[in-house]
Parts: sequence; C-alpha cells; structure tokens
Amino acid sequence: MMPNTRASDMMVANLTTLSPDMDVLQALDVLLRNGISGAPVVDQEGIFIGTFSEKSCIRFVVNAAYESIPACELMPYVDRDPPTITLETDLLSIAQTFLDAACRRLPVLDRKGRLLGQISRRDVMREVRDYFKRTDRVDSDSGLYLSAVLQRNERPSRVR
Repeated sequence: MMPNTRASDMMVANLTTLSPDMDVLQALDVLLRNGISGAPVVDQEGIFIGTFSEKSCIRFVVNAAYESIPACELMPYVDRDPPTITLETDLLSIAQTFLDAACRRLPVLDRKGRLLGQISRRDVMREVRDYFKRTDRVDSDSGLYLSAVLQRNERPSRVR
C-alpha cells in the first residue's frame, strides 16, 4: 500500500520564479545560476502563467537559427499550458501525471491560479523511498519481487 501523501505534504514552496517581462537570456541566466532545469513564470500577484525550461531554451536556439533577428522576449517560449496540481492531489495521481505528461515538474496552484509550490519527479522518488524506509519493508503480500526472480515452482507457498 502506498502512502496517503498529498501535494501539500511534499511540495517545495521556496521557488525560483521568473517574471513575464524578462527576456530569454535573463531567464536562461537565472536557470544556469541556480542550477535548475526550469522555473515557473508568475505575474506580480503570484498568478501562474506557465513554465520556462531547458526545452524552452532549445526552442529559442532553433528559432534563432532560422530567424536573422530572433525574438528575445520570454513569453513566446513559455509553456502556457503545462499540467498543474492542487494541494490535495494525492501521490498516485502525481506519479500518473508524470507518466502521462512530458514534464519534470508540476506546479501546485490554489483555486485562484496562484503558485503555491512545485513537485518534481525527484520529490516523488524521495517520498516513495522515505515511505519504504519508514515501514522498513516492501509490502510482503505483493509477491512482486519474488515473482519476477523465481520460477513458479521455486516460489514459497503462502500459508495463511
């Protein structure tokens, strides 16, 4: 059984954010300076606008190669419709969202669209690892590990 963890339990709230009035090179400097692969773009009221990421930067490079004077404004390169979650989103739904969407981070928003925090794929991995360390075992009823390693006739029989 997986933990009943919610986004509010595992999100990172102290985020590096970008302003929509930045240019691409300023945003790129922020990513590089902070050693991060992407950052949320928020307006002055903290409303989430989208995500600027390494992929956004690559899009800028490709556009620059085809245009003599590339646009350096940030907003044309911001993903304005990434998947987002709420404080109440459970761990399994978060993990499924990461499987379904090509993203590295999920912004956590309130009902008004304000950015509250973010969860990365690594945060999910850490939560799962910590859960199994706390329980000091993998669910023994699953049989998943043994079934992957042993032939049917080699598996121990269950006595109940």
